[in-house]
Amino acid sequence: MIKRFFMCLLVISLPATATEAPKSAEQLLSQLANTLKNTNFTTSFVVVKNNHADPYHWFHGVGENGDQLSIVSLLNGPRRDILRRGDTVSYVEPEFAPYSIEAKHISSPIPSILSGDILSLNDSYNFVLVGKNRVLGRPAQLIRLVSKDPHKYGHWLWLDQQTSFPLKIAIANKKGQLLEQIQFTHLDVSSNLSEQLLQLSQAELPPVVESPAENDNVQLKWRLSWLPVGFESIATNRHRMSMTKQPVEYRLFSDGLVDFSVYVGPSNDSAREQSYVLDGATVVLNQVVNGIEVSLVGKVPVETAKAIVAGVVVD
Repeated sequence: MIKRFFMCLLVISLPATATEAPKSAEQLLSQLANTLKNTNFTTSFVVVKNNHADPYHWFHGVGENGDQLSIVSLLNGPRRDILRRGDTVSYVEPEFAPYSIEAKHISSPIPSILSGDILSLNDSYNFVLVGKNRVLGRPAQLIRLVSKDPHKYGHWLWLDQQTSFPLKIAIANKKGQLLEQIQFTHLDVSSNLSEQLLQLSQAELPPVVESPAENDNVQLKWRLSWLPVGFESIATNRHRMSMTKQPVEYRLFSDGLVDFSVYVGPSNDSAREQSYVLDGATVVLNQVVNGIEVSLVGKVPVETAKAIVAGVVVD
């Protein structure tokens, strides 16, 4: 009788989650996207790279009409704000007058695909459940997005076990060295919009800057003979560099998780040896061959950048 009593007590005392089947990496990533898209929250995070830290504040919510509302602000230095209301994204920067563009997401340190179709990355990345840890005082599950080829960095996500909210994000090379980290420092979740987002929902945003019509179907005078798997061109244009006034042709490539840009234009030099600098996970690589300057900027390994630039074919 006593034995039966203690057996019953043990069953009653077990937490409800003990009987739940563990979630797969895909399920947790889907929950992450849903959380970031449909939750009202206020959070702060710090981007750490090269022993330097940049603090940000991020407000997110969903308006009464279903519009996505976001404010991402850099807290150090001159004011830099990115605002989103629905499909309008506005930028407040010290170098330019405030302006808006039509876009489905904001460009910030947080990859936009984390709140989108993140499972579409499975053609290029494996989703690997690793260990559990404690981040921001919360139990966290580590998921690694491991590239299926050696041409891309890995991405590590520490997700809150209960909500799948990201608590820490890192970019790692194939040796497991962390090149960049995003550490969240506080998180407040609410059923109501913050005062800042209520103001954004009613604010008059800066005018929308129209993209020049000639950039919609621009035919560039160069092409790439090789791209890492999963990357495709998502934007092209021609413009003049602000510093040198030299004409340049530009193309932006993305695999959904990271982007890189390639610039091709004439140079005053006939040749210049290839050189590069690293800023965390971002490489800036430049070379001049036969009077043509090629530059690449993006979060790809150096060897990948070299291979891409070597594959530029000028028609």
